[in-house]
Amino acid sequence: MAYVTTLGTKPDITKYRKDVFDDAMLKRCEEIMREVCASFETELREFNGERDHVHLLVHYPPKVALSKLINSLKGVSSRYLRAEYTGRINRIGLGCVFWSRSYFAGSCGGAPISIVRQYIEGQKRPI
Repeated sequence: MAYVTTLGTKPDITKYRKDVFDDAMLKRCEEIMREVCASFETELREFNGERDHVHLLVHYPPKVALSKLINSLKGVSSRYLRAEYTGRINRIGLGCVFWSRSYFAGSCGGAPISIVRQYIEGQKRPI
């Protein structure tokens, strides 16, 4: 198995860095992303976010095409979040695009998982 973490502000940064997320929306986003990971036979080990982006720690087998996993995470979460939080998202003015097209994926094989978890848990989650 391999690890990937999305550190920094990508892959899941909202288009134009708008302050979209609150705690309830982040909880729903995590639920959606856990379901997507399960469908890929991967495990979302850590999830956290701030007002304009999220961080993930995903445990995945080498057979999983990372680009397909990321595209599904973004596509499925975008559809569900836009449907469930239409008023909030429209008020902020994101248009028809929720996530940016870019992402960062880094292997953390050299870093201890405890350090990566600590980084993800240390995000300034909105209340």
